[in-house]
Amino acid sequence: MNQAGDFQTLVDIIDRLRSPEGCPWDREQTHLSIRDSLLEECYEVLEALDAGDTTELKTELGDLLMQVVFHARIAAEAGTFTINDVIAGITAKLIRRHPHIFGDRNATDSSEVLRHWEDIKKAERPQGASMLDGAPKAMPALAYSQEIQGRVARVGFDWATDDGVLDKLNEEVAELKQAATAAEKEEEFGDILFTMVNYARRQGIDAESALRGASRKFYQRFRAMENYCCEQGLAFKELTFEQQNELWERIKTENSL
Repeated sequence: MNQAGDFQTLVDIIDRLRSPEGCPWDREQTHLSIRDSLLEECYEVLEALDAGDTTELKTELGDLLMQVVFHARIAAEAGTFTINDVIAGITAKLIRRHPHIFGDRNATDSSEVLRHWEDIKKAERPQGASMLDGAPKAMPALAYSQEIQGRVARVGFDWATDDGVLDKLNEEVAELKQAATAAEKEEEFGDILFTMVNYARRQGIDAESALRGASRKFYQRFRAMENYCCEQGLAFKELTFEQQNELWERIKTENSL
């Protein structure tokens, strides 16, 4: 076996696990059976990034890489593609989509790079395909919304100013207040979220990451409230809302959470 840090070693280990003499569980897996594992590893990478934990990031990137190699091995057994085909494909794509580095185009800033990128992707699409078709619909809703809005903005379909987005947000809020049925309220609420994501994109804010951060902050504060109640012999659910809110503000101030 090769050195532990060698990519081929990982490939060889997955090959062995999938072999007739390998692990019974690994041999049983299919693309679909490990789909959730792939998604879970992606989220764990994001969590390590959000936490700024480079040690954990190294570990989670390894887990994610293992998923890539695992899927490639399953595909190789079916005769569809190999890990070398995966590497060759992404290598060719990177070269093709960076003509300002590997070709004869020039790009003075990132905006020009993105314009070239969209032109190249357009040429790669089948005739009649939408520029939105490449955005994975299985993405989390906020991330998908930001992705498709960013794509159309690259071809000029965007508000001229941030004020236009905020005016649209106020309009959507007013429509939510006027909604009469549950279906109408859900639709109008979706429009509000969509508009807020648009504003986040224009401000350079990743909406998905921002909401994860807010949820993480809420978790930390509420957990601190639970710990306080446990230390004081209090039952949180028996506190009035005013008492709960007062405790929330105390935790927020004392712990800077």
